[in-house]
Amino acid sequence: MREFVAIAKALNDEHRVRALLALRRRELCLCQLVELLELAPSTVSKHMTILRQAGLVEGRKDGRWMYYRCAGPKAPAAVRRGLAWVYESLNTTLRAKQDLSRLKKIMESNPTRLCQQQKGK
Repeated sequence: MREFVAIAKALNDEHRVRALLALRRRELCLCQLVELLELAPSTVSKHMTILRQAGLVEGRKDGRWMYYRCAGPKAPAAVRRGLAWVYESLNTTLRAKQDLSRLKKIMESNPTRLCQQQKGK
């Protein structure tokens, strides 16, 4: 029951759902997610913490960089079903398509430069 409630709470925010859609087939660093969501790094970090606590995403630190990806095939069944529900329900929405288009451009940018630009804002 606790697992279900944590997943439901994590999915109760448009920014977190957008992050999950962005992470569907790729790993992204925090700065790329910040650029996509157009939120402060601390806000995106908080969103990612909530998604991690629910088991929906995994994170790894590489030096000063934090990378995220969706939970894999070894995740609990409730997590896998929750992710599948998000993808199936929202993948073809206008917002998801717009985000995918923006993400393609973001991924062409150097993550180091993105991070530096965000710190200068």
